[in-house]
Amino acid sequence: MSTLDKFLEGDVFALSRVISYVENQRDDYQKLLARLYPRSGKAYKIGFTGPPGSGKSTLVDKLACRLSEQKYKVGIIAVDPTSPFTGGALLGDRIRMQNLTSYQDVYVRSMATRGSFGGLAATTKEVALVLDAFGKDYIIIETVGVGQVELDVANACDTTVVVFVPESGDSIQAMKAGLMEIADVFVVNKTDREGANRIITELESILELKREKEKWEYPLVSTQAINNVGIEQLQSRILAHRKFISENGTLKQKRKMQVKTELKEIIESKIKKVLEKKVFSTLNLDKIAEDVLKGEDDPYSAGERLLDKADLF
Repeated sequence: MSTLDKFLEGDVFALSRVISYVENQRDDYQKLLARLYPRSGKAYKIGFTGPPGSGKSTLVDKLACRLSEQKYKVGIIAVDPTSPFTGGALLGDRIRMQNLTSYQDVYVRSMATRGSFGGLAATTKEVALVLDAFGKDYIIIETVGVGQVELDVANACDTTVVVFVPESGDSIQAMKAGLMEIADVFVVNKTDREGANRIITELESILELKREKEKWEYPLVSTQAINNVGIEQLQSRILAHRKFISENGTLKQKRKMQVKTELKEIIESKIKKVLEKKVFSTLNLDKIAEDVLKGEDDPYSAGERLLDKADLF
């Protein structure tokens, strides 16, 4: 049997091989995705983002355990920083999800950012598609959590959860980072620590303004993930959001936007490859740069001239 046949029969080892094939963008990986695409679209995608050290991995771990105990099949994509030595994921999140090893219907995959910004890896959405096609009911995507503005998760998921801790600092900084705009559910984790009441009060004040403008309640959940406190309430709010956007048509709009974003990224990727093949591989960039430095040319005119010469389209 081929790897794809085994994948279609639910073989976990085949799933791992297919994900590696896609993650490494091997030859014709998009053709493989095209074959799997008709089997996707059923999984519900939940994104977790927030400052480093906020306990996202522990929250994901506890939530996935609950979902699995309720007979749901769960796929987790934990986006980790890239190792400077191997180029692979540092596996920090996977280490913190050891509880999930005993759950057969939970599959955890760590992915390295490999230079991508926005909190996700280059092929996170494609790997989510693979997990969807494999038959997962829920796919949880956890962003890298190294301090970047991690907003891409909102374009990849149906419900976005933003996690804070008492040490997160001024909630105004969260507004500046755009986190308040992308979240559907808010969590203050580690509420047994000093300062929890202050950040909860600050966030509630901001959320009251959002609630006045929109129909969704934007819930704020208090949790102590390591003690399994508040996880049931968190799941309840996520499911409530799913019900809300399913009934008012927002989920359909989100899925359409996700497809449009994916189309744009595919087109941009193909254009980049055409540029590399038709333009950059044949250019003497050193000579052009020297002419610019000498004042005999400028980068803007040179760029226009080279594109016209390449006759890309």
